[in-house]
Amino acid sequence: MKKIIGVMAAGVFALSAMSVQADGQAVYDKHCKGCHVAGVGGAPKPGDTAAWDARKATGIDAMVQVVVTGKGAMPPKGTCATCDDAALKAAVEVLLAQ
Repeated sequence: MKKIIGVMAAGVFALSAMSVQADGQAVYDKHCKGCHVAGVGGAPKPGDTAAWDARKATGIDAMVQVVVTGKGAMPPKGTCATCDDAALKAAVEVLLAQ
C-alpha cells in the first residue's frame, strides 16, 4: 500500500510540474512574447545573450521579482495581473530557455 501511495504521489508531482511548465509556455505566449520578441520599450529579446547574461547572474528569484514589480515600460506582472508567482516564474524560465 505504501508503494502505491508513493507512486501516486510521484505521479501527481510530475503532472503538477508538467502543468506549471505548460502554464509557463501559455503565459509567455499570451503575456510576454509580444513585447519581448519585438523589444518593445527596451524589453530584452529572446536569445539575446548579451542582454540576458547580467539578468541571469541575479538569479531566477530576482528576475521573477522584477516581473512581479514591473520595470521600465513593463507594468507589474507584465500584462498578466492574475498570474501568481509560480506562473510568472515558469514564464521567465520559458523565456530564458530560448
